[in-house]
Parts: sequence; C-alpha cells; structure tokens
Amino acid sequence: MRAIEISEPGGPEVLRLCERPVPTVLAGELLIKVAAAGLNRGDIVQRQGNYPPPPGASDLPGLEVSGTVVAGGPHTTGFEVGQEVCALLPGGGYAEYCAVPSTHCLPIPRGVSLIDAAALPEALCTVWGAVWHEGEFAEGESLLVQGGSSGIGVAAIQMAAALGHPVYTTAGSDEKCVACTELGATRAINYQKEDFSAVVRTATQGAGVNVILDMVGGNYVPREISALADYGRLIFIAALGGHLANFDIYEVMKRRLKITGSTLRSRPPAYKAAMVKALMVRIWPHIASGKIRPVVDRRFALHEAAAAHAALEAGGHVGKILLVV
Repeated sequence: MRAIEISEPGGPEVLRLCERPVPTVLAGELLIKVAAAGLNRGDIVQRQGNYPPPPGASDLPGLEVSGTVVAGGPHTTGFEVGQEVCALLPGGGYAEYCAVPSTHCLPIPRGVSLIDAAALPEALCTVWGAVWHEGEFAEGESLLVQGGSSGIGVAAIQMAAALGHPVYTTAGSDEKCVACTELGATRAINYQKEDFSAVVRTATQGAGVNVILDMVGGNYVPREISALADYGRLIFIAALGGHLANFDIYEVMKRRLKITGSTLRSRPPAYKAAMVKALMVRIWPHIASGKIRPVVDRRFALHEAAAAHAALEAGGHVGKILLVV
C-alpha cells in the first residue's frame, strides 16, 4: 500500500511517500480501506521528533481516518464488511489501509460524506475526554474554548452548543470570530483586540465560566484563572503559547479551582473505547440532525502531505485539514 512516512525529524519536507505492507488485522480489529485522514497538531509534533507513537502503534502519522471496512479479525463484532466508518487511531492513518480495534470505530453519521467524516473522531474524542470526562462539565454550566477556529475548537463549540451550554471562544481575526458564532458560540472574542478575561467576566455578569479548554498555556493562564467561576476547571490539552506559567496559587485555593490536563493518544484502549461509546450516545444524534457537522477547511491528496502540514502550521484555517487517500 501507499503511505506517508516520516523519513527523519524535521519540517514538512521530511514527509515521504512510500510503500508499506498492508497491516495484519488482529482479533477484535477491523481493516479499513482509508478514504481520508484528518490532520492534527500531534502529527506535526511527531514529525518534529517530539511525540513518539505508543508501544505497538504504527510509526506512520495519522490519528483519525474515514473509510470502508474490508476485513475483520477473529472475534470482531459490531461492523460488517463494506460498512463505512470513521475511526480513532494511535497512528497509521496516512496510508491506504489501517487496522484498528472495532471499539474505536463509529458509523458514518447520516448526512456526512465519507471523506469529511475523517474530521470527526480525534477532535470529538479529545473534547469529550477533556471537557466532559476530566472537566466534569455539567448541565447548565458554561465553557470557554481557546482557539475556536481550530479543529478542536470548532468541535468543542458545536458540541457544547448542541447540548445547551453557553460557550465562549477566542479567535485571531474578526472573520474567524464570525465563523465561530455561526457554529454556535455565544460570544467570540478577537484576542488581537480584546482581553478575553474581561469580556467573559462582563458577559457572565461577573460570575465567570465553569470550564476552560486551553491549548495555549503560557501567559494565558493568569487571565484564565481570573475568567473562571468559583469551583471552575481549567483543562490543558496543549501549550502552543508556552509550557510555563506564573499565577496566584492563593486564587486557586480560595476559589476552589481545579487545574488539570488531558491527553488521548497514549491512553489505554479501554479509555478510548469509552470515549467512542459516549460520542455514539451523546453526540452522534446531533450530527445526524445537523446540529453538529464536520468543518473542513481544505483537502489535500495523500502525496501532498508536506503541503498539508505546511498549511496546518501556517494557521489561517477554520476547522480541519484532510488528506484524501
């Protein structure tokens, strides 16, 4: 099969088209003929040499795919050969075929194309695990999403809005803010022009938000603590703005705040299966109804993986970038 491998740590140019054996499908797994793979920041960090795949995972990049089931391993249930699915992977998505536990797969929702479904699994599982699982996001609570125009951001906005939560977000331009409000954000804040902490405090009549999903870190953290309501939760899923922060511990103590983090790729299969199951019950009906949709900015061919990575690193996109296999 054709695949994209990382020839050595470095920039987008180290991504190389190669030939690899079709993966062997094991008990409990499905072999998927890949239609498209979603790009994620984790792919970039792996390409740079800073995010090795978990033990036993493929060394090929790619954490989510959509495609068609072509075979099942022994004792595999739940899906049939020929069925269209999307799947969460620990790696190996940039290829014509991938093997994945059936418990990490989801049927393509009604109204979603086979290609665009590749934009769903990683972002939705990441957000559900961080906000609802780690953040214990409850009915009636509010959410602030940093980076609302990113793949994670557009997923978080739509999920929270579909489930009836007020959701605030930041973005780097007025155009991106408009896109975020069209996806369901209660208020989108252009961080180039406004202080998100002050805006959130005003919008919530001084109460603050209950949960913040942050992929920035760095100097955002003190303002995020200010923007949190008492008993609020701050969850890190990345640190694009820096992994060190200075903040007032007394504020955390006296307002009973919780600061935590969440990762997905390295979590055990049972955890990922639980996230997939939760999405099937809580989120998939809202995709079928049209309340949540995959937001795809651009699509590249598999052999254009380097250009796709360059586009992701350049920013400017709203939603996901896909590799069409």
